[in-house]
Amino acid sequence: MSDDQTAVRFGILGCANISIKLCKALSKAPNAKLHAIGSRSLEKATAFAAEHGLPEAVRVYGSYEGVLEDEEVDAVYIPLPTGLHVTWAVRAAERRKHVLLEKPVAMNVAELDRILEACEAHGVQFMDGTMWVHHPRTAKMKEALSDAQRFGQLKWIHSCLTYNPGPEFLKNSIRVKPDLDGLGALGDTGWYCIRAILWAVNYELPKSVLAFPGAILNEEGVIISCGSSMHWEDGRSATFHCSFLSYVTFDVTVLGTKGCLRLNDFALPFEESLGFGKFLEASELDYGKIEQGMWCPKPNEHVVETGFSQDILMVKEFADLVRKVQGCEMKPEKTWPVLSRKTQVVLDAVKESIEKGYQPVEL
Repeated sequence: MSDDQTAVRFGILGCANISIKLCKALSKAPNAKLHAIGSRSLEKATAFAAEHGLPEAVRVYGSYEGVLEDEEVDAVYIPLPTGLHVTWAVRAAERRKHVLLEKPVAMNVAELDRILEACEAHGVQFMDGTMWVHHPRTAKMKEALSDAQRFGQLKWIHSCLTYNPGPEFLKNSIRVKPDLDGLGALGDTGWYCIRAILWAVNYELPKSVLAFPGAILNEEGVIISCGSSMHWEDGRSATFHCSFLSYVTFDVTVLGTKGCLRLNDFALPFEESLGFGKFLEASELDYGKIEQGMWCPKPNEHVVETGFSQDILMVKEFADLVRKVQGCEMKPEKTWPVLSRKTQVVLDAVKESIEKGYQPVEL
């Protein structure tokens, strides 16, 4: 539980399902607390607070503006539909509220630039809501990839994040409405795939992006399934697939000249509730055994313990940055905006390649 005297006070704009997860994370983060929540109506916000047992001290507002006008709110979490991000993130920054913005962060990089410019102009911290990068497992995997003796030179990455929520979702969810979340599966699940690929290459942008033929769009032109390849000048390449039409899959494979790293649960560890996450790593082939027909060595399973789940760790890290900015110990950390922007640039390129009839897009 947080120390109420030093905790960063959060306001939440909207009562989306993901808000439930953040409410729980805020209740457990040692340096943050939920101070206010707002919705389009007071009735909806009040019902949300009651249903999820929010503390009575949490202020409930019948508008998003009400949260921003609350002078005691230090930071806001914005889980609104992507089409509303630029409006409310800019307004939050103008009120000097630090911004934790759900992914995908914007409909395109031009909108994101407006958000980031507002955050910089008003001296507030920005971070997107990609939780898995905050898990200690992620840092351990990076150590493995950086070990040239074990992993060698990176050659290829593949990421796949799919789920099949059914016909009701495909008809009515905001994620398939062009005016709300017009990026569809590319924004929802493709964001994770792209971020995983960029993470593996230390966020070096590819030279070119080429969407795979056969992307599936709904009647309103929203992507519900697609894939893409990426290529770097040094010969590295990557592929990904994202979809609302396939069985649930959270896979990443990173292949080097000497080793391989694999995850089947990269966006959300299967067993994180038990205090750990796992990943598989294979290296150091025995070529004598290969000559005997034993091609596939058993991978090593690494277990990474954690005291907090990745959503709590994200809130904790963001709140720590906010407190340092408020205390004039540092200016807003620019790493997080840069990572968000690079992810958005690649996402935009995939969408552009689809719209151009699956032509390559140079970056």
